[in-house]
This record gives sequence, C-alpha cells and structure tokens, in this order.
Amino acid sequence: MSDRNLIVEREAGLVTITMNRPEKRNALSTAMMSEMIAALREIGAQQDARAVIVAGAGPAFSAGHDLEELSGRDLAFYRHEFKLCAELMHTVQAIPQPVIARVHAIATAAGCQLAATCDLVLAGESARFATPGVRIGLFCSTPMVALARAIGRKRAMEMLLSGDPIDAHTAAEWGLVNRVVPDADLVKETRKLALRIVEASPLTIAIGKQAFYAQIDLDQARAYDYTKEVMSLNAMAGDAQEGICAFLEKRQPTWTGR
Repeated sequence: MSDRNLIVEREAGLVTITMNRPEKRNALSTAMMSEMIAALREIGAQQDARAVIVAGAGPAFSAGHDLEELSGRDLAFYRHEFKLCAELMHTVQAIPQPVIARVHAIATAAGCQLAATCDLVLAGESARFATPGVRIGLFCSTPMVALARAIGRKRAMEMLLSGDPIDAHTAAEWGLVNRVVPDADLVKETRKLALRIVEASPLTIAIGKQAFYAQIDLDQARAYDYTKEVMSLNAMAGDAQEGICAFLEKRQPTWTGR
C-alpha cells in the first residue's frame, strides 16, 4: 500500500516500510510519524508479517524532525510533537516482529534516534549518523534516550555535545550498527538478514523480543528471575516442543505460531 508519506511493501512474511519524503530527506513530520505508528501497529497485529524493514527513499535515510514544523509554534505543539515521536519509538520496540533499519547516506537527530531504536541496523559504507541539534540551539534530548542505550554514555555525549557525524564503521564499532555492507549490497543484505529471521517461529521471536526489552534495564538477579519464568513458559509452547523434536529427529520444524 502507499500512504502520502510511506510506501509499505510485503513479500514472504517480510514487510518493508519506506519513508517517502525524499525532497525533505525523509524528515519526520507529524503526518509521517502518525502514519508510521499506524502502519507498525497494523503490521504488529498480523500473524503473516514476520519481520519489518524500515528504509528511506531518495538521498537520505532520515534527517530527523521537520524543522519547518518546529518554527514558531506554541508549547502545546512541541509537547505533542515530541510525545508523538516517543510513541513512534515505543511502537517500534513494542510490536512482536523484529524491526531492521536499512540506513543509507545520513541518519541525523530523530532519524538517528529511529535507527538506534530499531532492533537491528544495517548500514551502507557511506552512511553517517549524527545528533546535531546542539548546532541549532535545540539539544537532541529525545534522540539521546535511544542513542545512550545503544552506544553508552561517553560516546553518546560526544555525539550530542559536538554534533559531529560518525561514519558507518565507527557506528558499528560503537554498537549503533550491527553490520556495514557495500552501498550496492545494502538492500540485498538487509533482505537476506530479514528472511533469515523469518525462518524462525514467530511466537518464539515475539517472546524473545519482548523479554529482551523487559530485562535489559533490570539488575542481574531480577533479570534472571524474569527470564527463567519466560523461558519456562516458552518451553511449554507448541512451537518449542516442535523445534526440539525436529532437532532430535534431524528434520525441518513446522511452525504453527502457538
């Protein structure tokens, strides 16, 4: 389907959401963020959707918030805008499907935040990442939340305070990116990774994704208390029993999502 700001394509359990404001470098306008939230929620409720790729059309992944929208507004607008952005980031991590950012060219400010929020990130060799808000008097406070959790305090502060971009290989070294591939192979390699994920039980993936984010900020003892219960319940699922039997019988499992 195609909305005003998005192109949504489906193939073999894989859904690709392409931000489609190339003339604005896919700036996250109010309309685009609202459409992305709606699209992700719709995908999240669909059992045949097994993985999601988020990409950008044109010369950039995303340049962040649409600065034209942020000029001369009142406090109520700004609160709504940044609440909507936070809702988008929450939705990315709340849906059961893994979400992979396919980053080319530039991901800045809220665009960098979106990439950092996704479960996985693949980047082309020419990609760059930045949180340059400090340079225009608007500190990247909400992007900071995702960035600091992805790369740690000191490196996040360096990006936030300097506003300088880092290249794709530095982003991978710092933990913001999973893998850097040649620009010409970015679409192919992202699709390959997504389809590899699609091979697994959708129930198991959903359980694992939810558990990952639930335990990540717990202390170790509480994390083990939580995950041992999750794993016990997971072991009772039909897909877990099917997977164990298939492994022992040296055959391919047949997933039912239950």
